Order: sequence, then C-alpha cells, then structure tokens
Amino acid sequence: MRKSRFNEAQIIGMIKEQEAGLPTVEICRKHVLSTPTFYKLKAKYGGLEVSDARRRRHLEDKNGKLK
Repeated sequence: MRKSRFNEAQIIGMIKEQEAGLPTVEICRKHVLSTPTFYKLKAKYGGLEVSDARRRRHLEDKNGKLK
C-alpha cells in the first residue's frame, strides 16, 4: 500500500480548516490534493484528534503483525 504524503496531524488540520468554514476547494488547492481524496481522508479521520489517530495507527500496525 502506498504511504500517504500527509501525516495524521496534517490531515486532521485540513479537516478542522474545513469545519471552520474554509471551502473544500480552497483547502484542496492549498494542499495540492484532489477533492475525492480529501473526502476519503475525512471519512477515515473525521472526528478524531491527533492522539486518537496515532493510537488507531498503532493498533492497525499491531493487528497487521498478528495476522
């Protein structure tokens, strides 16, 4: 699987910008990101804080090693 250009903190920051009222098109243009990719990231990381996202990644890595 391809590694993301953005880390969890950056992704959550982009989502918070959109929630603050900045148009999605402007966010995507600013971060050089397509709109569908933004919405995929929002579906995955929406509602999470940075610490929650790190804990989630850690658990996913651990589950991958167990399988």
